[in-house]
Amino acid sequence: MADKPQHQPPHGMEPYDLSRQDDLGALSQEQQEKLNKFKTKTRLENERYLRDHPEVECLVAGFLSDVLRNRPENIKDFAADYFTDEKLPDMLESQLQERQHKFKQNRVLQKL
Repeated sequence: MADKPQHQPPHGMEPYDLSRQDDLGALSQEQQEKLNKFKTKTRLENERYLRDHPEVECLVAGFLSDVLRNRPENIKDFAADYFTDEKLPDMLESQLQERQHKFKQNRVLQKL
């Protein structure tokens, strides 16, 4: 009888890919290992991209903040208006500058 495949998913993805406890479903050991490596690689690439593009975090945070503050009835129209607002690039630039200022403050405080 073949060894039972071990499920060792990347951190944070433990509950996925299992149909029930200790059952890897249709994937072989090799397939599961390749899938786990792919997930880890993809997560690292996504994290690297987000670190290199802080404007993404500012866009998403600003949008979610406005959604929760305004609680629009029609989220699609609200999102369309938000992301086509001609003031958005200026707001984004301001948020990026504020973010950079906070990082500098934190570095100074850490040195104390």
